[in-house]
Amino acid sequence: MEPKDMIAALRQKHGFSQQNLADQVFVTRQAVSRWESGETIPGPDTLKLLSRLFNVSINTLLGSPQNLICQCCGMPLEDGILSHEPDGTPNQDYCQWCYTDGAFIYTDLNTLIDVCVGHMAGPAWPEEQVRAYLQATLPTLKYWKHPE
Repeated sequence: MEPKDMIAALRQKHGFSQQNLADQVFVTRQAVSRWESGETIPGPDTLKLLSRLFNVSINTLLGSPQNLICQCCGMPLEDGILSHEPDGTPNQDYCQWCYTDGAFIYTDLNTLIDVCVGHMAGPAWPEEQVRAYLQATLPTLKYWKHPE
Protein backbone atom coordinates (compact mmCIF):
# COMPACT_ATOMS: atom_id res chain seq x y z
CA MET A 1 0.00 0.00 0.00
CA GLU A 2 1.33 3.44 -0.89
CA PRO A 3 1.83 6.12 1.79
CA LYS A 4 -1.09 8.17 0.42
CA ASP A 5 -3.44 5.20 0.77
CA MET A 6 -2.09 4.21 4.19
CA ILE A 7 -2.51 7.71 5.64
CA ALA A 8 -6.05 8.01 4.27
CA ALA A 9 -7.00 4.55 5.57
CA LEU A 10 -5.60 5.21 9.04
CA ARG A 11 -7.26 8.62 9.20
CA GLN A 12 -10.62 7.11 8.30
CA LYS A 13 -10.15 4.13 10.63
CA HIS A 14 -9.64 6.55 13.52
CA GLY A 15 -12.63 8.66 12.50
CA PHE A 16 -10.66 11.82 11.73
CA SER A 17 -11.56 14.34 9.08
CA GLN A 18 -8.64 15.83 7.21
CA GLN A 19 -8.96 18.91 9.43
CA ASN A 20 -9.02 16.82 12.63
CA LEU A 21 -5.85 15.04 11.55
CA ALA A 22 -4.19 18.30 10.56
CA ASP A 23 -4.93 19.74 14.00
CA GLN A 24 -3.48 16.64 15.70
CA VAL A 25 -0.14 16.87 13.86
CA PHE A 26 0.11 20.67 13.57
CA VAL A 27 -0.23 21.05 9.80
CA THR A 28 -2.88 22.50 7.49
CA ARG A 29 -5.81 20.55 6.09
CA GLN A 30 -4.28 21.19 2.66
CA ALA A 31 -1.10 19.37 3.74
CA VAL A 32 -3.16 16.31 4.68
CA SER A 33 -4.96 16.54 1.35
CA ARG A 34 -1.62 16.64 -0.50
CA TRP A 35 -0.42 13.55 1.41
CA GLU A 36 -3.58 11.65 0.54
CA SER A 37 -3.40 12.64 -3.12
CA GLY A 38 0.22 11.47 -3.30
CA GLU A 39 1.47 14.96 -4.12
CA THR A 40 3.75 15.03 -1.05
CA ILE A 41 4.83 12.83 1.85
CA PRO A 42 4.97 14.03 5.47
CA GLY A 43 8.39 15.10 6.73
CA PRO A 44 10.31 13.16 9.41
CA ASP A 45 8.91 15.05 12.41
CA THR A 46 5.35 14.73 11.14
CA LEU A 47 5.85 11.03 10.43
CA LYS A 48 6.85 10.60 14.09
CA LEU A 49 3.67 12.37 15.21
CA LEU A 50 1.52 10.28 12.86
CA SER A 51 3.26 7.12 14.06
CA ARG A 52 2.43 7.91 17.69
CA LEU A 53 -1.13 9.08 16.89
CA PHE A 54 -2.02 5.95 14.90
CA ASN A 55 0.20 3.59 16.94
CA VAL A 56 1.93 2.22 13.86
CA SER A 57 5.53 2.27 12.71
CA ILE A 58 6.85 4.86 10.32
CA ASN A 59 7.57 1.87 8.10
CA THR A 60 3.83 1.15 7.97
CA LEU A 61 3.03 4.79 7.21
CA LEU A 62 5.41 4.65 4.26
CA GLY A 63 3.71 1.56 2.89
CA SER A 64 5.99 -1.05 4.53
CA PRO A 65 8.91 -0.66 2.12
CA GLN A 66 11.04 -3.07 4.14
CA ASN A 67 10.61 -6.02 6.46
CA LEU A 68 11.64 -5.08 9.98
CA ILE A 69 13.07 -7.39 12.61
CA CYS A 70 13.75 -6.78 16.28
CA GLN A 71 17.37 -5.72 16.57
CA CYS A 72 17.70 -7.63 19.84
CA CYS A 73 15.95 -11.01 19.36
CA GLY A 74 15.49 -11.15 15.57
CA MET A 75 11.70 -11.56 15.65
CA PRO A 76 9.82 -10.13 12.64
CA LEU A 77 8.24 -6.83 13.69
CA GLU A 78 4.63 -5.96 13.09
CA ASP A 79 2.80 -2.93 14.43
CA GLY A 80 1.09 -4.92 17.20
CA ILE A 81 4.36 -5.98 18.85
CA LEU A 82 6.49 -2.84 18.42
CA SER A 83 8.06 -1.45 21.55
CA HIS A 84 7.31 2.12 22.59
CA GLU A 85 9.37 4.97 23.91
CA PRO A 86 8.33 6.49 27.26
CA ASP A 87 6.43 9.24 25.36
CA GLY A 88 4.38 6.60 23.51
CA THR A 89 6.20 6.81 20.19
CA PRO A 90 6.54 3.36 18.57
CA ASN A 91 10.14 2.18 18.30
CA GLN A 92 10.57 0.26 15.07
CA ASP A 93 13.91 -1.27 16.06
CA TYR A 94 12.72 -3.48 18.92
CA CYS A 95 9.81 -5.69 19.95
CA GLN A 96 7.83 -5.08 23.11
CA TRP A 97 9.48 -8.05 24.80
CA CYS A 98 13.03 -6.75 24.36
CA TYR A 99 12.48 -3.04 24.99
CA THR A 100 9.81 -1.56 27.25
CA ASP A 101 9.27 2.00 28.48
CA GLY A 102 12.71 3.12 27.36
CA ALA A 103 14.62 0.22 28.90
CA PHE A 104 16.08 -2.96 27.49
CA ILE A 105 14.97 -6.19 29.11
CA TYR A 106 17.97 -8.33 28.13
CA THR A 107 21.53 -7.34 28.89
CA ASP A 108 23.01 -10.82 28.58
CA LEU A 109 22.95 -12.60 25.23
CA ASN A 110 22.95 -16.08 26.77
CA THR A 111 19.88 -15.26 28.87
CA LEU A 112 18.02 -14.12 25.76
CA ILE A 113 19.10 -17.24 23.87
CA ASP A 114 17.81 -19.44 26.72
CA VAL A 115 14.43 -17.67 26.64
CA CYS A 116 14.16 -17.90 22.84
CA VAL A 117 15.15 -21.57 22.78
CA GLY A 118 12.34 -22.27 25.25
CA HIS A 119 9.81 -20.70 22.88
CA MET A 120 11.21 -21.88 19.54
CA ALA A 121 12.44 -25.45 20.05
CA GLY A 122 10.16 -28.32 19.14
CA PRO A 123 9.95 -31.55 17.17
CA ALA A 124 10.65 -29.83 13.85
CA TRP A 125 13.48 -27.68 15.22
CA PRO A 126 15.49 -29.35 18.01
CA GLU A 127 16.90 -27.29 20.89
CA GLU A 128 20.51 -27.73 19.73
CA GLN A 129 19.67 -26.45 16.25
CA VAL A 130 17.74 -23.44 17.61
CA ARG A 131 20.58 -22.58 19.99
CA ALA A 132 23.19 -22.80 17.22
CA TYR A 133 21.07 -20.61 14.95
CA LEU A 134 20.58 -17.97 17.65
CA GLN A 135 24.25 -18.00 18.66
CA ALA A 136 25.20 -17.32 15.03
CA THR A 137 22.46 -14.78 14.26
CA LEU A 138 21.82 -12.62 17.31
CA PRO A 139 25.36 -11.19 17.62
CA THR A 140 24.92 -9.67 14.15
CA LEU A 141 21.96 -7.54 15.28
CA LYS A 142 22.30 -3.84 16.19
CA TYR A 143 21.72 -4.25 19.94
CA TRP A 144 24.34 -6.95 20.41
CA LYS A 145 26.88 -5.31 18.09
CA HIS A 146 26.65 -2.04 19.99
CA PRO A 147 24.67 -2.46 23.22
CA GLU A 148 22.94 0.82 24.01
